[in-house]
Amino acid sequence: VQLQASGGGLVQAGGSLRLSCAASGFSFDDHSIGWFRQAPGKEREAVSCFSSPGISVFYVESVKGRFTISRDNAKNTVYLQMNSLKPEDSAIYYCARRVYAGCSSAIEMYDVWGQGTQVTVSS
Repeated sequence: VQLQASGGGLVQAGGSLRLSCAASGFSFDDHSIGWFRQAPGKEREAVSCFSSPGISVFYVESVKGRFTISRDNAKNTVYLQMNSLKPEDSAIYYCARRVYAGCSSAIEMYDVWGQGTQVTVSS
């Protein structure tokens, strides 16, 4: 059971990045996948989630209108398209598997975590 996050990098404010989370070793269709981020000295926070089964999405208020989550069940991959990036979006971004169906912002409701990918937005 594994999640592999990728796609981070250094970008100027106003730029875009697309993160990918590739899953393996479990029935991808049966689990919601969330994106979290953690900046230095701050707690890990939920950014977005795409539920499965069913189709519902969650975004933290600070990224609404700028970030878009999507998933490709055929590729066992969830994406996070991040546009209009701001310096305050800088963090390590993690993807995680939800234990149950639906989405949650509670970290304890996710049981498998990817290794994280660094996003740095310069001003």
